[in-house]
Amino acid sequence: MADKTPRGRARRTLWWLTGLIVVLTAILGVGIATQQAQWAPKLALDLEGGTQMVLAPEVAGGQQVTQEQLDQAVEIIRQRVDGSGVAEAEIATQGGSNVVVSLPGVPEAETRALIQASANMEFRPVITMGPFEPVPADQRTPVKDFPEPSAEPQNGSDPNWVTPELAAEFEAYDCAAQMNNPDRKEFPADGPSIACQPGDEESGQPGVKYLLGPVEVQGTDIAGADFGLVNTATGVSTNQWAVNLSFNGEGADAFREVTQRLTPYQEGDPRKQFAIVLDGTVVSAPQSNAVITDGRAQITGNFTEQSAAALAEQLKYGALPISFTIESEQQISATLGEDQLRLGLIAGLIGLALVAAYSFFQYRVLGLVTIASLVVTGLLTYLAIVLLGWSDNYRLSLAGIAGLIVAIGLTADSFIVYFERIKDELRAGRSLPEAVEYGWSRAKRTITASKAVNLLAAVVLYFVAVGNVRGFAFTLGLTAIADLVVVFMFTHPVMQLLAHTRFFGGGHRMSGLDPSLLGREPLYQGAGKVRQFRPSPEATSSKKARKSAREADRRQTIAERRRAEQMSGVGSQAAGATTPADRTEEQK
Repeated sequence: MADKTPRGRARRTLWWLTGLIVVLTAILGVGIATQQAQWAPKLALDLEGGTQMVLAPEVAGGQQVTQEQLDQAVEIIRQRVDGSGVAEAEIATQGGSNVVVSLPGVPEAETRALIQASANMEFRPVITMGPFEPVPADQRTPVKDFPEPSAEPQNGSDPNWVTPELAAEFEAYDCAAQMNNPDRKEFPADGPSIACQPGDEESGQPGVKYLLGPVEVQGTDIAGADFGLVNTATGVSTNQWAVNLSFNGEGADAFREVTQRLTPYQEGDPRKQFAIVLDGTVVSAPQSNAVITDGRAQITGNFTEQSAAALAEQLKYGALPISFTIESEQQISATLGEDQLRLGLIAGLIGLALVAAYSFFQYRVLGLVTIASLVVTGLLTYLAIVLLGWSDNYRLSLAGIAGLIVAIGLTADSFIVYFERIKDELRAGRSLPEAVEYGWSRAKRTITASKAVNLLAAVVLYFVAVGNVRGFAFTLGLTAIADLVVVFMFTHPVMQLLAHTRFFGGGHRMSGLDPSLLGREPLYQGAGKVRQFRPSPEATSSKKARKSAREADRRQTIAERRRAEQMSGVGSQAAGATTPADRTEEQK
């Protein structure tokens, strides 16, 4: 039968925490064994150094690049580089004509190609569609069995674009492999193409493979894009998100012709759709439900606010007709270097030492619980940072280390709140096991509220900031989560177990829970005895007793002070009362 006592629950919680640490360590060990991860965290540009590339823009048609286009190019490159995590890259314009990209380490060929490529957006009509995965080799249709086109294609949606060779290629096309292949086949703008739309894990929508007609509207014809809630004709919101798209004059004419052709197709016919293709990947394939004559279209569907904002951003910036050539490339040393890293680590150790010194001074041996809790918090945070470096390319910067140092003090606050609540319960006359349980029920609400505020501040700072500040916010939020885990799964269970030991439960002088230091003896003294009222400091002759009484006065709660004042008033009245005999004696 499971032990349902506080000690039994404490032991189970500690085993769960141990299991969590073991699992995280095992996952990291597998990554290291397969040479995909390392024990040390990945370092950012300011600590490791890296590669600096100066990019010269090239605009389609030989036009002069504008500052707005250059700023948009910087944003696109930043999204491409940092899209999978906090990579701590530095991207900025230089002299109003170039873009400087500084990346940690040595970038791979795929990263260089990603940075240099222009954002090529196209609108292509859908001819047919199929599953994301390729047809198994033993089930594919031979090329000779596909029909030949019956005539020349009349428009972009005409199935006569599909030759037997293209049909066979469509069956065998592996979307998962091709989307991650920088050398994938490029299809001409004036002919058919194959493109894929990846699935959405949140909505459960599977990936789709499309066979598309030639480009009918260029991304450069987009005048603007935004997102918002759909309203009815009477102005009432439907609580559905949509993306609003507008074209310039040439784009409006081309889009009108496309919607005139696509709208009459029956519901469910793939040819009713047009695909928005960005860098060879389909980002959306909406249906045409009406003829758009004014160049203002609205894309609706199962959008969330986040997905609608993402698509609007892609439509707005994805049409930028700029590519880049690497004008110069050089290796750069760490901008802050090993000295600053060493000083930062020393600052962290000093902060940890000060917290330890305060804990031992204030709580005696109980301070070891604080130190042990900080060690466990540090271990969980370290494992999380290393695993995130492996899975999401997270890199630790000096700003991130500053967030970890600040978190030491914030983490210690949780233990101080908890211990002080326990001491309050001891002053109220409870035994230590009872004080631990009652003190925890009061302290956990304060601790949870405090960490929720820290986490909210970190999240807001992360999303409104860029660069190194995001690294600071990320580590601050990460340690807040680790702190909650440790307080609930380590600090409180350890206190539940220590409360039943002779050293702590008996109130040893070095335990930090000595009743004489708290100024109050336990209410029950044993052998049928209960605590008597404590004499005032003036009535005590012992120096230790007077010190204990003064400490008790200093640490009294509001209710205790009021009670003491009432008892003092009663005593004064009793002392000042006289009997008739006394008054007679006084008159004599």
